[in-house]
Amino acid sequence: MQGQIRGTGNMTYSETLSQRLQAMEAGEGSRLSVTVNGLVYEGTLMPHHQFSDPDVIVLKMKSGYNVGIRVGQENQLLLLEKPNKPARLQREAQRKEGLKDLVLIGTGGTIASYVDYRTGAVHPALSTADMVNAVPELGEEANIRARVLFSIFSENMSVQHWQELAEAVADELNSGVEGVIIPHGTDTMGYTAAALSFMLGDVNRPVTLVGAQRSSDRPSSDASSNLLAAARFNVRSDAAEVGVLMHDTPSDDHFAVHRGTRVRKMHTSRRDAFQSINSPPLASMDSQGSVSFNTDDYRRKGQRRVQARTEMDTDVVLLQYYPGMSPRRFEGLITDSRGVVISGSGLGHVNDEMLVLLQKAVAKGVKVVMTSQCLHGQTNLNVYATGRDLLKAGVIPVADMLPETAYVKLMWALANHDDSEVEKVMRTPLCGEMGDRREIDV
Repeated sequence: MQGQIRGTGNMTYSETLSQRLQAMEAGEGSRLSVTVNGLVYEGTLMPHHQFSDPDVIVLKMKSGYNVGIRVGQENQLLLLEKPNKPARLQREAQRKEGLKDLVLIGTGGTIASYVDYRTGAVHPALSTADMVNAVPELGEEANIRARVLFSIFSENMSVQHWQELAEAVADELNSGVEGVIIPHGTDTMGYTAAALSFMLGDVNRPVTLVGAQRSSDRPSSDASSNLLAAARFNVRSDAAEVGVLMHDTPSDDHFAVHRGTRVRKMHTSRRDAFQSINSPPLASMDSQGSVSFNTDDYRRKGQRRVQARTEMDTDVVLLQYYPGMSPRRFEGLITDSRGVVISGSGLGHVNDEMLVLLQKAVAKGVKVVMTSQCLHGQTNLNVYATGRDLLKAGVIPVADMLPETAYVKLMWALANHDDSEVEKVMRTPLCGEMGDRREIDV
């Protein structure tokens, strides 16, 4: 049974622990002492995470790190100090003459929070003042205006969220701002970046998604440095593309701006987890905000008006081929869809049984797109007999496009073009999502 003390997520403490905390009037930011097996732990009570056990409290220790402690009836729990709760600053940051205007559109995720160092608690940033107070240097780079569009975990991002976000970004860009920054959870940030790339098309100012691998309550947090770097890139560069900005090294000395259709999260926890695939990052930036581009082939800022084309056909699936993949398990899913993206083996292959199913699906009118699960390199259906049979059946190869980018693009293409045009659209680069060059590291 759950009690009444609630953390920042959806889960509450157990009834027993909730009653103990309530009896001592302990809440987020209180300093507590917990004795477990003769060891005494002292720290600040942090918000209860939705993934935490109901009998576990999280204390921020003097070291700055958080410790989860299971508290049973046998453990001594003492209140050392109640939190100091001064009124939160509601005053918006003062506009500075001579600085350009940036808009932050909040969506949630680890980065969309700030730490109240008086209590140790992590809160969502709900206003411009919150953001600027958390990262004061932002106010020296631009006049910041913030709005929270939604606050969700990135795994809960949906096509509807992408559409709402694209409309909001288009409105801001057409209002004359110098750029838009989108704090976003890292797990699905690549999907959102790809969706915005196709929906927004030829943007007139940079649209920069930025995340954090380490939350703001951790000493190793990359939240503030990534956010500041995004602001600097938007005002100091002449680029006008949808991109993702994250650390390019484990330290705080370098950042990369990845094209929104080429980026993938390649590590669960490293600060430099994001990489551009089959293409170098669009640009690099040091800790002082000096920008250097890795290519001359990028869109520049201009006066063009942005029109969001947000229609998406959600009747599309993304599947990864694996040895022994059985048509029996996937026939209904594939033949009843309007579009299918296959992440095939090697150059873009499936087994003979799946080949027959894909032939059947194409004959029924399903658009089948082939990518490679190798990620690096290109699909090539001309080399082996299986590939040639796939081509003959009408399967669409998309060069070196990422599977998730192909998935997003196919949804967009089906909704915005006639069926007869979809194959041409899928095989034509629109936002730098594909190419015929092979990058070789030396």
